[in-house]
Amino acid sequence: MVQKTAFNVAVVGATGAVGQKIMQLLEEKNFPINRIKLLSSKRSAGKKVVFNNNEVTIEEAKPESFEDVDIALFSAGGSISKALAPEAVKRGAVVIDNTSAFRMEENVPLVVPEVNNEDIAKHNGIIANPNCSTIQMVAALKPIKDAYGINRIIVSTYQAVSGAGAQAVEELKTQSAQYLNDEKMEANLLPVSGDERHYPIAFNALPQIDIFEENGYTFEEMKMINETKKILHDTELSVAATCVRLPFFTSHAESIYIEIEQENVRVEDIWKQLENADGVELEDNPKTQTYPTPLSAADKEEVFVGRVRKDIDNAKGFHLWVVSDNLLKGAALNTVQIAQSLIKNNWL
Repeated sequence: MVQKTAFNVAVVGATGAVGQKIMQLLEEKNFPINRIKLLSSKRSAGKKVVFNNNEVTIEEAKPESFEDVDIALFSAGGSISKALAPEAVKRGAVVIDNTSAFRMEENVPLVVPEVNNEDIAKHNGIIANPNCSTIQMVAALKPIKDAYGINRIIVSTYQAVSGAGAQAVEELKTQSAQYLNDEKMEANLLPVSGDERHYPIAFNALPQIDIFEENGYTFEEMKMINETKKILHDTELSVAATCVRLPFFTSHAESIYIEIEQENVRVEDIWKQLENADGVELEDNPKTQTYPTPLSAADKEEVFVGRVRKDIDNAKGFHLWVVSDNLLKGAALNTVQIAQSLIKNNWL
């Protein structure tokens, strides 16, 4: 069989923020595309966009849209993925899905290429892209786990509004202007649950992302807990999460506490592991007040780590501050990296 050198690619959700980032990255990284299909809702069908200097018409996503497609990159919501991803697989495509629809299914690899790239080879037509907050956390912790073991993780996230979609970004802009002009802020539209929303996001902190589960954790928090164990292949790992939405536009930040297995590990040892890790950038110098922030990480591909400290009371405990662009490494970039690995390793 002659190995392909260019591929037919479909982007589902091409008009959304992540879909647009995926298209941008496909261009920037010279992804080997023979033909691209840009798919979206019926409402957006017929619109024209420019891709690789060519005008492409957006089509409505239907089962038949995936005929002769090699790789389908989905970022259009879980219900769309549930309905159309199996249809794409039936027609011979490999699906890389950016929603939570398939992440915890046993036969679906959940992949961060720098962490568990080999899992891609086990796919049965669908590969899941993890939650944005999970991606940056496991990318930062994997080199530490490999070197010293980790038996406990406690994470608090500080997540940008872009993680809730374009509507949330506009809401923050509108509410901020209203607050600064001493006007009454609009009712909160931030999609956290199906109930009435009553907390504004501007100049606020919302300790709820997605709906509450019966155990008191939110769906976002449970995603981080369950996905981390799956990606790291460690069902016994102790993980707890608190996820908070804050009023900035881009990049998620995380305060992470870990307990390692080995004794006599220094901060300098943790630094060394991070400095040598793929996709990770260490920015940690208290003397010069050097550490990553959401603004400094925006539009960059790396996962940035700073403020590495040894716990005062637990000799095996360490604290880290981790920041990454949620639309890039947290979504579009990870998706494209999985597709690149599919091709490089001939795992299609």
